[in-house]
Formats: sequence, C-alpha cells, structure tokens
Amino acid sequence: MSASQSQYAELSRQLSAVGAVKRGLSRILPADCPGGSAAVLTLLERHGEMRMSRLAELLSVDMSVTSRHVAHTAERGWIERMPDPADKRSRILRLTPAGRELLDELARRTTDMFARTLDDWTDDEVGQLNTLLARLRSSFGDCRDWHYQDAHTRAPMRQET
Repeated sequence: MSASQSQYAELSRQLSAVGAVKRGLSRILPADCPGGSAAVLTLLERHGEMRMSRLAELLSVDMSVTSRHVAHTAERGWIERMPDPADKRSRILRLTPAGRELLDELARRTTDMFARTLDDWTDDEVGQLNTLLARLRSSFGDCRDWHYQDAHTRAPMRQET
C-alpha cells in the first residue's frame, strides 16, 4: 500500500527543511575547507582516483566550478594531480595523506556534532533514520538518469535503459 498524497506533501516539506541540518554541518568545517572542497575529498575517498571530468559528473557541477574546488584542495596539499598514463593531456586526481587526515578530522567533527545534537535520540531511532535515509537514496537511484516529461509540470520520468 502506498502512502497518501498528504504524507508525500509532508515529506516534501520536511526534506526542504533539511537545509538547516546542512548548514549545521557546514559550520563544523575548518575555515580553510569549504563545503565544495570537503565534497571533492569525500568523493575521492569513496570512489578512488579519477579524472576531473568524472569528479565534475559526481559533483553535478560544471568543469569551471570543479576546477576551482580542485585547485583549492591541491593548493593545501589535500590532493595531488598526476599525469594520466592513458592520456598525457589529462590529470588523475588522488587523495594525499594530508587529505586523508583532514577527512578523518571531518568525520570526528561530524560524529561529535550528531552525538551532541541527537543526544536525546535512542540508538534504535538513529538506526531507523539511517535505514530510511538509505532506502530513500536507493529509491531515487542516480538522479542523472531522470528526464522530465513536461517542462511545465517537471514531472520526472526515468530514462529507459
């Protein structure tokens, strides 16, 4: 049985308010590590070394924005840009030990922030939230595969594969 329209409307309102959580997370970042830089490091950790074009795709931003984030992280020694053996014109981006250290610090800060903020939640409640958020992400899949049927309603339709 599917949820009611009013439940979907409430879900939409709740997800719109997630911006407050994201702002809280951004406040724990070190001054020299804005959100875009943290995203670059996180994606390199999760997916391994990659070309800048792949990173731009994963970030869902254009190459100029990706270039700025990459330059910022490289200047601080958190990533390195190595020649791509398959194409000398391209660079492969790779985390450095300093980048891994920063990610460890960010993970500690994030965990501490959630522990403080959700200290009145039970382990079961946090587990339920984790399970439901993972399920929500899985239901959406790769949003880049979505196309819009109608520009006015912006009703999504999955791309046929």
